[in-house]
Amino acid sequence: MTEIQIDTEYITLGQFLKAADVIQTGGMAKWFLSEYEVFVNGEQDQRRGRKLRTGDKIEIPDVGEFTIV
Repeated sequence: MTEIQIDTEYITLGQFLKAADVIQTGGMAKWFLSEYEVFVNGEQDQRRGRKLRTGDKIEIPDVGEFTIV
């Protein structure tokens, strides 16, 4: 499991994808979320504006598992 460090109260799912090097640009977030299943704390979510906070777990099948710290 890869840890992603944030310095703010939260990070959006779209920002997370870029910070985790899953996508190369923020503009790819909408496309990525429409093509791949992304699970936040065990629930599927496709909202790029979803707020992720410390302790949240993100799983992307065939890509990896991440934790926000």
